[in-house]
Amino acid sequence: MKVYHASSVIVEHPDTEHSRSFLDFGSGFYITTLEQQAIEYGQRFLRRGREAWLNVYELNDNLDEWQVLSFDAYDEAWLDFVSECRAGRTQGNWDIVRGGIANDKVFRTLDLYFSGDIGKQDALRRLVYEKPNYQLCFRTQQAIDQCLTYVESRKL
Repeated sequence: MKVYHASSVIVEHPDTEHSRSFLDFGSGFYITTLEQQAIEYGQRFLRRGREAWLNVYELNDNLDEWQVLSFDAYDEAWLDFVSECRAGRTQGNWDIVRGGIANDKVFRTLDLYFSGDIGKQDALRRLVYEKPNYQLCFRTQQAIDQCLTYVESRKL
C-alpha cells in the first residue's frame, strides 16, 4: 500500500531522530494513507516560501509483529493519549500508533480543553462530529526500516 509524507525536503531514508516533540502521538516519523491529506499538509511549507515534497513509500501492511496502538475515533482514549503526548509525556512502548489527526478544527477544541475552558465531556461532544484524518506514527527505527520502502519524491 502506498503511504505519504509531506516535507520541505526529500526523505529517502526516514528516521525518528528528526521528529519534533509534542506531536499527536509523540516523536516519530509520520505518514498517511491519504495522498490529498499529505498534499494539503505540504502547502504549509509553500506558504512559508519553502520547497514542498510529497515523499511516497510502500508500506508492508503486515504489522502483526509490531506493537501497534490504533484509534478508530476521536474518543476519550484518543483524547487522553494525544493530551499526554502533546504535553511531552510519551505514552507506552508502541512501535506504531495510528489514528486521527488533531487538525485545525480539532486543535481548537484541544486548546480549549488544555486551557481548562471546557471539560473532557464537552471536548468529546465537539470531536464526535469530526471525520478523522488518518496518520501513522512510526516511533521506532526498526519498524521504519522493516515496514517502509522509499518509492519516490514529487515536488509540490
